[in-house]
Amino acid sequence: MKAYLAILSARFRMLLQYRAAALAGLGTQLFWGLIRVMVFEAFYRSADAPQPMSLQDTVTYLWLTQAMLHLIPFRVDAELAAMVRDGTVVYELARPMDLYWAWYARAIAMRTAPTILRALPMFAIALPFLGMRLPPTGWSFAAFVVSIGGAVLLTSAVTSLANISLFWTLSGQGVSNLLQVVVMFLAGMYVPLPLLPDWAQGVLTVLPFRGIMDVPFRLWSGDIPPAEAPLLVVQQLAWSAAFILLGRWMLGRGTRRLVLQGG
Repeated sequence: MKAYLAILSARFRMLLQYRAAALAGLGTQLFWGLIRVMVFEAFYRSADAPQPMSLQDTVTYLWLTQAMLHLIPFRVDAELAAMVRDGTVVYELARPMDLYWAWYARAIAMRTAPTILRALPMFAIALPFLGMRLPPTGWSFAAFVVSIGGAVLLTSAVTSLANISLFWTLSGQGVSNLLQVVVMFLAGMYVPLPLLPDWAQGVLTVLPFRGIMDVPFRLWSGDIPPAEAPLLVVQQLAWSAAFILLGRWMLGRGTRRLVLQGG
């Protein structure tokens, strides 16, 4: 366990060094966040039918998606992709540790460090000035915190699965493009999931990806009562376990078929 925590800690601290990139990304996300808020405000003003979320809750949801964009597993680990391409992944295989958990620790750092760098300043701006609301109760905030923990485990499992696919795809570009479209949509990044058609809600509820963004963000706003949080967190953990088991199976198959050239 200490070895994997050391990998997580080292990778986390390394990613925290990219503060200038995070500052530039913050400006971009503020710009796009304002555009998205204006689009949804226009939608609410022009809609005659009652909506499943209030405008204030939707605005809060939108700013949370901007602040926590990097929770989305929208690309593979570039360093691992380079290792697979040039054959240095053999050093990963030779280390006296479980390769899956080593890569899973890297994935946790990859999903959390950039998120923290951008989320904290985004909250500092969006809460007082841009219409984002605090959780209505302390229980809502506590449910959000626990659910974010489940979201980190889930998104790291999906990221690890994408990284393992490098044994077959090599570049990882196709997998990254697929993740950007599918996961971002199904997690609620583009449109808050309650605003999608009623016929889609049953499918969205069963799929795992709402646990990455939609569930924690609606717990924050109070759109989902805190009493429902335990069942939703169990769902997050169950899907995380399923992706972990699938990832370990794929990793076993990938390492058995891996061929490295050279001396």
